[in-house]
Amino acid sequence: MLIIYSILYSDILETEVMTVSQHQNENNNEIVIGSFLMMVVITGFAGGIIWGFIAQAAYFFNFMDISPKFILTSWNGAKWVYGWLGVVISVLLLSLFSIVAALIYYALMKRIKSVIGGVIYGLIIWAITVIVFPPVFPDMPALTKMNSISIITSICIYIIYGVFIGYSISFEYFERERIKGLEVTE
Repeated sequence: MLIIYSILYSDILETEVMTVSQHQNENNNEIVIGSFLMMVVITGFAGGIIWGFIAQAAYFFNFMDISPKFILTSWNGAKWVYGWLGVVISVLLLSLFSIVAALIYYALMKRIKSVIGGVIYGLIIWAITVIVFPPVFPDMPALTKMNSISIITSICIYIIYGVFIGYSISFEYFERERIKGLEVTE
């Protein structure tokens, strides 16, 4: 998956650098913005897959009381939900949520230069997940029923996820601004 992500990401970046450096018309500027949104979507999807499987590994090694499978086990009691197929489908569903989270970061926080923005974003997403999800997904335990190791592990995973999303998007945003600034000075 990382290989696919890096191939797609490098192709998008090369295309955008060429369109910016060739001084093309306004329509191509829309393509640059659109491809930046595509990079945000790819980053969100990749982040969901990477950190979803890391969360599953933390659950497997008993660092967390909750598995990403809570999305499916809350609504479906079939046997396949509790196996590897349930894990894969749950992580894919988490990746869809992650795309939405990446788009929200893009809309609200892309101008934050430091890693602190990603840390704060990860903590906000963790708080929303712990407060909002238990009533919607009955198999997710409430914060008061989680042990301290599970809470600390989930906070760490969400912080690293937030930094992954936040720094990727912010870095790309400021890199594009730098390239546009070079174009203006030439």
